[in-house]
Amino acid sequence: MLILLNKPYGVLSQFTDKGNADSPRATLSDYVEVPRVYPAGRLDRDSEGLLLLTDDGALQARIAHPKFRKPKTYLVQVEGDPTDDQLAQLRRGVTLNDGPTRPATVRRLPPPDLWPRVPPVRFRKSVSDAWLELTITEGRNRQVRRMTAHVGLPCLRLVRWSIGDWSVAGLAPGEWRAL
Repeated sequence: MLILLNKPYGVLSQFTDKGNADSPRATLSDYVEVPRVYPAGRLDRDSEGLLLLTDDGALQARIAHPKFRKPKTYLVQVEGDPTDDQLAQLRRGVTLNDGPTRPATVRRLPPPDLWPRVPPVRFRKSVSDAWLELTITEGRNRQVRRMTAHVGLPCLRLVRWSIGDWSVAGLAPGEWRAL
């Protein structure tokens, strides 16, 4: 079984929150009531978009393990106006504190027609922002955020749009469908 979930902002990519009993945070169990499925990879609490869930361990490994180089595409709202040099750095790969990244595919985008984020991204009149489509073939902890920050473009909003051929298109936040 494979489930495509549009993970909302603020939701943990796990089914329980054992470490926070006093103030429980939203988890996948608030949205998906299918037994014995597990995330194939992770998506940070403050990121949104496609999360794949499966009950097939081999499929989970093929999706999540870096050796398979499954492309993951993100829509990224960044602070500032990206320069050609900043985009070229991302395309070459950057060196983060845990080593060099693989080259990314990146392009500027007009603001995409996405669902509203709750809470909304803070708007500042004096600071411009822009949207990028960025594709990576690895998945380190907070990698896209760290890559854009490394080139001087702090991430304001991060939406994973697709993993390989699977996309979040047509799913509202919190909605899922089984394939």
